[in-house]
Amino acid sequence: MSGRNRVEVPEARAALENFKFEVANEIGVPLRHGYNGDLTSYENGSVGGMMVKKMIAEQEKRMAGK
Repeated sequence: MSGRNRVEVPEARAALENFKFEVANEIGVPLRHGYNGDLTSYENGSVGGMMVKKMIAEQEKRMAGK
């Protein structure tokens, strides 16, 4: 599946990278820049899942006018 993980707004790439490391730090996943092959798929999935959860919560707040 080509382009599956592409950033739709290229200008947001740096912000998404920062967000990823922020979330990883919050949940205790030792994510580093570069190679992270020593992490489990559970740890990596936890970071992605929490990112999605936070993005949805933020959008719901915006849609509710808060």
